[in-house]
Amino acid sequence: MDLEKTSELLENRRNKLSELRDNNINLFPNDFKVLHTVQDIRSAVKEFPESKTDDETVFSVAGRMMAMNLFGKSSFIRFKDRTGQFQAYIRKDKVGDEAYALFKQLDIGDFVGIRGSIFKTKTGEWTILAFELRIVCKAIRPLPEKFHGLKDPEKRYRQRYLDLIMNPEVREIFIRRSKIIQVIRTFFLERDYIEAETPMMQPIPGGAEATPFQTHHNALGMDLFLRIAPELYLKRLVVGGFERVFEINRNFRTEGVSTQHNPEFTMLEFYEAYATYQDLMNLTEDLFSHLSLEITGSTSIVYQGNNIEFSRKWRRISLLKALEEIGGIDPLILNEKDKLLEFANSNGIKITKRNRTGKIITKLFDVLVQPKLIQPTFVTDYPVEVSPLSRRSEKDPALTDRFELFIAGREIANGFSELNDPEDQKARFMQQVSDRQEGDDESHCMDEDYIEALEYGMPPAAGEGIGIDRLTMLFTDAASIREVILFPHMKPQVQRQV
Repeated sequence: MDLEKTSELLENRRNKLSELRDNNINLFPNDFKVLHTVQDIRSAVKEFPESKTDDETVFSVAGRMMAMNLFGKSSFIRFKDRTGQFQAYIRKDKVGDEAYALFKQLDIGDFVGIRGSIFKTKTGEWTILAFELRIVCKAIRPLPEKFHGLKDPEKRYRQRYLDLIMNPEVREIFIRRSKIIQVIRTFFLERDYIEAETPMMQPIPGGAEATPFQTHHNALGMDLFLRIAPELYLKRLVVGGFERVFEINRNFRTEGVSTQHNPEFTMLEFYEAYATYQDLMNLTEDLFSHLSLEITGSTSIVYQGNNIEFSRKWRRISLLKALEEIGGIDPLILNEKDKLLEFANSNGIKITKRNRTGKIITKLFDVLVQPKLIQPTFVTDYPVEVSPLSRRSEKDPALTDRFELFIAGREIANGFSELNDPEDQKARFMQQVSDRQEGDDESHCMDEDYIEALEYGMPPAAGEGIGIDRLTMLFTDAASIREVILFPHMKPQVQRQV
């Protein structure tokens, strides 16, 4: 709808609003009692005889008008509530002269309340015959034209409320997202986990390698950081005796915006005492199979044209083996930093963090291996230098008992057996501080309070983080993370007011 036409419609509606108010019409009442939904009506009519007109059962519903067919003394409208869309028949002799006259001044987008009985039209459509019609809320701005709909992604994300009104499939994405979170919560509660809430503002950012958002607390006179991960606080709870604990909440990272990244995102993190990273891989397989069955009714889904199967045993492969077998790198150079840099340069792969072999290896993996991991795959045995919170492998102390889960070419989860040796943890933090001083802004800070917590003793444990947004992308076949976040972050837009 062009700006000039929108401006004209808006002016007409505001004029109409003024006229109705001058006639003492309450356009924003709050006394209509809604006793039923569209779904209630649909459920009820299933019990009615095929040709029966039900004059005795009266329904009281409300919703937004989405279409109007106006005639002389009768009209049809379509309205929708949270459960669906339905048709209503408005007759002057049923609702009265005054109510019908007001009705004919209403617009598509207005909310109405209807009381009436049910009948079937000549075309076979169940319809509510209104005995009472009330204006519930007057919409001033016109909805987008039905024919063109709301297709522009930028407008859809900026005005998500219009997107939800005009595009039913978008509404279904967020209903499914809600169900995914409910299923996850129930899954862990049934396994004796405690749900916790840890600080969003932290004096020291930790738990992941990322750049935090910074703020200042005036009363305390101190800088704080929006958390990049809840990990170190959840592990403090394990020290305190919460042997199984999880949290579903927001993380914040100053990183680029893309189809896979949003500065504010939702994570599930969980920790289990006396478990290993192997146990969590098994638990993750169970979680995803359960989720798929609960959400889709099947243990397989189709994502962006790829059939993803969750029921069979998932592939497990070490990071170095994946670089060799899938990435095509000669295993003899995997521990040679200079040769790895030479390989990257000859293959046009830009390496920004060049001082640590582990960083180079993971960057090569991101480019050469990750996009090829379509079926669920656990990649294990990450180097210590890129896993500062992970327990060392007893088979090779240069590696850690860690995995990352990849599905459809994306990282979905990260988990490991937890480092609970306070001296080793302090040494790892000191190395991170050194890396930070050398220019790596995403490295961890020293957290003496966390070290002190470990000195009181944390039982052997394993923990994992799963990105809820990317998980929702999988189960809604969404190509962009913005499709599964109600209000994704975007650059501000200067809009002309109409």
